Amino acid sequence: MLKTTIKYLFTTLFILLGTLAYAQLSETERLQKINAIVKSIQLPNIPDYTISITSFGGNGNGSYNNKKAFDKAIKKLAKKDGGTLTVPSGTYVINGPIHLISNMNLHLEDGAVLKFGSNPTDYPLVYTSWEGTFLYNHSPLIYGNNLHDVAITGKGIIDGEAADTWLQWKPKENEDKLKSRDMNHASTPIEERIFGNGHYLRPQLVQLVNSERILIEDITLEDAPFWCLHLLKCNSVTIKGIAYDAYNKNNDGIDLEYTSNVLIENVTFSNGDDNIAIKAGRDHEGRANADTPSQNIVVRNCLFKGLHALVIGSEMSAGVKNVFVDDCKAHGYLKRGIYFKTNRDRGGYIKDIYINNITFEDTEDCFYITANYHGEGNGYNSKISDIVINNVSCKKASGTAVVIQGYKDSKVENVYLTNITVAKATNGTSVTNTKNVVIDNLIIGEEATVPTSVK
Repeated sequence: MLKTTIKYLFTTLFILLGTLAYAQLSETERLQKINAIVKSIQLPNIPDYTISITSFGGNGNGSYNNKKAFDKAIKKLAKKDGGTLTVPSGTYVINGPIHLISNMNLHLEDGAVLKFGSNPTDYPLVYTSWEGTFLYNHSPLIYGNNLHDVAITGKGIIDGEAADTWLQWKPKENEDKLKSRDMNHASTPIEERIFGNGHYLRPQLVQLVNSERILIEDITLEDAPFWCLHLLKCNSVTIKGIAYDAYNKNNDGIDLEYTSNVLIENVTFSNGDDNIAIKAGRDHEGRANADTPSQNIVVRNCLFKGLHALVIGSEMSAGVKNVFVDDCKAHGYLKRGIYFKTNRDRGGYIKDIYINNITFEDTEDCFYITANYHGEGNGYNSKISDIVINNVSCKKASGTAVVIQGYKDSKVENVYLTNITVAKATNGTSVTNTKNVVIDNLIIGEEATVPTSVK
């Protein structure tokens, strides 16, 4: 009996010390980690050479097709080893994609609007991915692959013009979506995954693939066919000062997939879907790319509005780690504020996530961390662990304030919730299949004071 008691005490002490060791990644150490990530991110080096789209026949009268003008201008930049292509104020119709090159800045001056056509035959097949599966599909409206030193800047607008066009594909996409996932699970060679004409997978508005030293600054993204800004297998990314007016189906704001060393700051979101979604591939294919997790991501000083604010998953099979979110707030309704989602199809992990100083208004669920997304899958549990959420307030949760769902055989571990206030909630907490969930200063509803006296 004594041995059992001593063993229990040592086990308890070990767990407690482990918990404290993790929790004591102090404010100083957390800031050091953030600073190290930000310092490591390189801005693009753009040559000091500038041309205007108007020098190549560009016309911002709102009806002229500027596709050839952009192609000619970018070809000129390529001959000069890069530079800045400026687009003056005006509305520039473009029937087809803009394909960026290395060492290039696409600069949209204040008042410049790019309006893209929606004839699928104008958008050739390119190497891309769709909801976590690599394939060939219609080119995103602005696209680049295997680039370095690339920027999109300025106060102008990129308008996908999709509400009455591409969006009509949404009810038709399911067959192709399932086909792509079957190809993923069957490890079908990527060169055989051909979609495009005759299929219904909508293209992204802006996508960069296998690229590095990227700057996206100050532009506004509107009316996207699918995801708004997708960084796929990219490194050293700065996104700052951009804004959204994008309320079509699946109009995520920023999707980071297999992408590392990212700074997102001072972004104003207004989206029909996730504001920021951090992903890392789907299922078999994602697990096969486990050497390319999404990692070292800093988000700060952003305004959230849309479906969900910060999402990790559900495609995260290569893993997501080292994410830091600081000093953000919502400026409207969110279905969920913080939403981590995976299931038994995914595998991979979500770990080392630090969230600090966030203010939400009305939500359905303030926090929702689940390993059972859609109740799907078998055989590939994901590991969710080492989550620190501190200094978060929410006015209302019409659903549940805090949801954490693991599995009995794969528990969510080491979650620290401190200084959390939800002023009003239909349900307080639902925490199942977890280990080492530490809560300090969690107040849902009114804070209790001293106990009332018996009269």
